[in-house]
Amino acid sequence: MLLLALCLNACSVNNTVQQITPDANVLRYSKVQGYEDRFVNLFARNTDYPVTCNEDCYQPQKNIACHAHMQDCTYTGDNPELSINAGFTVKWIGHASFQINTESGQQFLFDPVFGQFDWPVNWAFRLAAGFNRREPAQPADDLFWQTDAVMYSHIHYDHFNKSDIDAFARNTRFLTPLGFAAHFPKGGFKIAEMAWYASKTIGDVTAHFVPAHHFSNRIVVPYLYEDENTTLWGGWLLEKDGNTLYFAGDTGYSPHFKQIADRFGSIDVCLIPIASYFSEESPDWYRQVHTTPEDALTAATELRCKVMVPWGYGNYSWQMGDKTSHSALFRLLTMKERLASDTPLYILNEGEQVKF
Repeated sequence: MLLLALCLNACSVNNTVQQITPDANVLRYSKVQGYEDRFVNLFARNTDYPVTCNEDCYQPQKNIACHAHMQDCTYTGDNPELSINAGFTVKWIGHASFQINTESGQQFLFDPVFGQFDWPVNWAFRLAAGFNRREPAQPADDLFWQTDAVMYSHIHYDHFNKSDIDAFARNTRFLTPLGFAAHFPKGGFKIAEMAWYASKTIGDVTAHFVPAHHFSNRIVVPYLYEDENTTLWGGWLLEKDGNTLYFAGDTGYSPHFKQIADRFGSIDVCLIPIASYFSEESPDWYRQVHTTPEDALTAATELRCKVMVPWGYGNYSWQMGDKTSHSALFRLLTMKERLASDTPLYILNEGEQVKF
C-alpha cells in the first residue's frame, strides 16, 4: 500500500516547464482567421525539386540481402573509412530513434519509441494496416537512467510515445518543440519547450532546435476537437567543441536546409530521413512533408555534411508511405550513383552503432 501511495503521489507531481523563445527565433503563424495560434512552415509549399527520380528508381543492390523483394533486409556492404573525429557515437535504434553518446560521457536520445504507437492508435493502425511494427530490442534500464536529455522532433505517434516516459529518471531533461508539454504525463518531469533556433546547453553540449518542413497533430475527434499544428516541429543540432551533429526530424525538402547551413556552417554528422514519401493516392502531399532519397542527398549537399546516416526505413519501421521495408534504401543507393553524389553515406542496420 505504501509503494502504491508513493507511486500515485509521484505521478501527480506537476512537471516543470520552461519556454525558450529567443528574439532570434523565426516562428511563423497561420493567417487564417480563427487559427492565428497555429504554426506554419517557414517556406511555402514547394513544387520545384532539384531532382526527381521518375523511372528505374529501385535498382538491384548486391549489398542488401533480403528475405523478399526489398523486404526484411540487411545491409551487408562496406561503409567508408572516415576521419571526422567529431566525438559522437551514433546508434540507430530503429525508425527515427537514435542514441547519441559523447566522448565526455553524455548521452542523448532522439525520438525514442521502443514499442507500438500509444493506445488506442496502435489498435487502429493494426486494423488499418494489417500488421504491427516489429519492435526493436527492449533497452536495458540503464539506458533510461543514464540519459542526460531526450529530444523530440514533433508529436506524431511514431516519434513520441508517452508510455516510455515514466521509465526515465526524473532528472532527465526533455527538450521539445513549443506546445509539447501539455501532452506529457504528470510526474515531475523537466521539460524545455523551444522555438526554432532556440538553444539550451546541457553539460558541454549545446542543443539547437532548428526548422523542418512538416506539420503536427495527435488528437482528432470529428466535429469536437483537433490539434492540427498547435505544437511546433523541427530538427536538432548538437554542438560540442566546434563539432556538430544534425538530426533532421521528419521533413520535406525546402530552403530551410540552406538556412541551417548558413547559420552553422558545414555539418560533421547528418542524420537525414529517406522514407515515407510514397503514395499512389496523394503523392504530392507525401513529397511535401517527407524527403525522397534524392531530396535527402540534395539536402546533405546543401548542409555540407561530412557524412550522412539515412533513417526512416527498415525492419523496425511502420512502413507508412513506403513500398516495402527497404525500398527507400534501394532508391538511395540508386540515386547516389546516378547523381554521383560525393557525400559519404554510412548505412547502419537497426541496433548498430558507429563512432564519428
